[in-house]
Amino acid sequence: MRILRILLIALCAGLATTAARGAHTQAELVLADDLAKPGDTVLAGVHLKMEAGWHTYWKNPGSAGMATKIEWTLPAGVTAGEIEWPLPEKMPPDEVITYAYENEVVLLVPLKLAADLKPGPLELKAQVSWLECKEQCIPAGGAVQTTLNVGTETKLSVNAALLNTWQSKTPGDASSFAIGAHWEKTADNDMRTLVLQGTPSGGDSSPVAKADFFPEASDDFEVQGATTRIPSKNGFALSKAVKKFSGDWPAKISGVVVIENGNERKGFEIYVPVTASAIAAAPTPVPTKAASQPAQPLWRMLLYAFIGGLILNVMPCVLPVIALKILGFVREAANDRRQLRKLGLVYLAGVLASFLILAILVIGLKAAGGRVGWGFQFNNPYFLLAITTLVVLIALNLFGVFEITLGGGALNAAVNLSSRHGAAGAFFNGLLATVLATSCTAPYLGSAVGFAFTAPPAIIVLVMLTVGLGLAFPYVVLSWEPAWLKFLPKPGAWMEKFKIAMGFPMLAAAVWLCSILSTFYGERTWAVPIFLVFVALAAWVYGQFVQRGIRHRGWAGATVLLLLVGGYSYGLERQLRWREPITETEASGASTASTIVPSVGNWQSWSADAVAKARSEGRPVLVDFTAKWCLTCQKDVKPVLESQAVEGKLKEMNAVTLVGDYTRFPSDIFDELARHGRAGVPLVLVYSKNGADDPIVLPEALTPGIVLSALDRAAK
Repeated sequence: MRILRILLIALCAGLATTAARGAHTQAELVLADDLAKPGDTVLAGVHLKMEAGWHTYWKNPGSAGMATKIEWTLPAGVTAGEIEWPLPEKMPPDEVITYAYENEVVLLVPLKLAADLKPGPLELKAQVSWLECKEQCIPAGGAVQTTLNVGTETKLSVNAALLNTWQSKTPGDASSFAIGAHWEKTADNDMRTLVLQGTPSGGDSSPVAKADFFPEASDDFEVQGATTRIPSKNGFALSKAVKKFSGDWPAKISGVVVIENGNERKGFEIYVPVTASAIAAAPTPVPTKAASQPAQPLWRMLLYAFIGGLILNVMPCVLPVIALKILGFVREAANDRRQLRKLGLVYLAGVLASFLILAILVIGLKAAGGRVGWGFQFNNPYFLLAITTLVVLIALNLFGVFEITLGGGALNAAVNLSSRHGAAGAFFNGLLATVLATSCTAPYLGSAVGFAFTAPPAIIVLVMLTVGLGLAFPYVVLSWEPAWLKFLPKPGAWMEKFKIAMGFPMLAAAVWLCSILSTFYGERTWAVPIFLVFVALAAWVYGQFVQRGIRHRGWAGATVLLLLVGGYSYGLERQLRWREPITETEASGASTASTIVPSVGNWQSWSADAVAKARSEGRPVLVDFTAKWCLTCQKDVKPVLESQAVEGKLKEMNAVTLVGDYTRFPSDIFDELARHGRAGVPLVLVYSKNGADDPIVLPEALTPGIVLSALDRAAK
């Protein structure tokens, strides 16, 4: 078959002059949005319309043919994703089976817009090449282009419905089947029989009317097109001949299983191991697209980790540390280049050291059988109390209330280090940046961390260090290129006022941390600010009468000690009862009814049963997995779900809206996140009203347009 395919492609190349005279396929570039905002992802489609009897090919053309290619020419700030291929048709004859599209097809490509794009029109261009066949095959192609306007809002185009229709024809994720694959018998030279079995995981005992398998292309082997159906009491079973060209027999098989029941035709992607015999081939759940992350190339996950770490620098959780770094650059801008480079590397070392510690904790907890997710330390109330107190002390230090020397205790030293310049301050700021950054997630970061947390220890360390490298990268670059720091003003008296101003972001971080503590202490959390008032008063007395005072230092020191002991005894021991956090059951009701739930709509608590019940009633479902400590959830995702357009669409569809509270890392939500390849929140899923379909996993960088597009697909 491989030789036949080569001969057919060579024959098509010889007919290239015919294609130049006139193609039998028209190509057009269409967009789902006429107007989009910076940071949005816009769905694009190459619409191919073939004359009657002509066809073009899928990504795996089969025994002959050639897949359609799209080569983009895009303006700066626009990035094209991978092609999303709708389900093809299986074309005869049996001896030369191909996978193709007849009449028309829309090949879908997500286009990611940079967050810093300026308003105005963007010219999007692509060179499309394809092979069109009837009795003969003709290579053809041409340039397509369109214009996308960038503005302050999102507006759907007239082609949005067309793109949504074709997106509904792309393969989905399969959680409704358990799949097993095995070799039927030993190899006959370079031929072997592969058997695929699928059993419904939802309890449905009826057999599938028709099933087929469209394989991914491989240079080492070919899963041939002819399919033999094997009788099955429920689900499906089929066999395919596999021809090996080189290497060993494949240990895993990937492709698309196509299911047909009546007029309904759908596909789902699989990537399953192939066992040596049917006895060992107990079906295993089919991984979803997201949950199949370990099969992703390591280099891609490392790239995602680096980009995610880079984006963390503009997330609100890291804002206080950014303020400190700005102050540090102002102080050091006049120093010699070697000193500045040294400080940049020391900051990098602080970030990497903290991510290494985080990786070791993850490995240790996994080895002990614990559940580990991104931001897991925010599930510890004692950690939150300590970091809240530290952040308040840092703010007071920036305000000039007191000064601490390195001779103080560990907490005092940490406060001083955070606001000092030089190597000590740079290293500690790197540690603090990591502590605060783990409460946020960023685009690409969720996939990378989800991949890492299910991987061997060496991969966990490598991915976590790559995230840290991305987080520290801007500061290292600036420290190695001092000329880029010329935009900063020269050091002077104004720096003292700037230092004081930088204390306010620290106070904002403390307020946010207190809001998270309410998850563990409920109404008792009001005692934390009381305790912090005692701490602030003690810091003021220490600064005014111990450090700067001349007389009565002994009395002042005793007053400081009395204030700290009194604040601790009254605030933490008596009122907060910090050793007695409320149970997860007590916390769940208060948490779900508070800041994590969008303020519009009728949101209910998530459970797998709630999803199944809603879908059994023929209603689409939107699920928002979120947490109090997740600033990305609160500042980015929640406003999108509260938007008038999304709320109106949900009401129009009579959709069920569910919220999964991950604040205290409940095991059922942990498992659900892992099933979709995520190690943390946010995660937004949209289920169609068809109970057999798998959920649409929305990206972390969410916009109203993306949600509306997914809801339109779910309504079909």
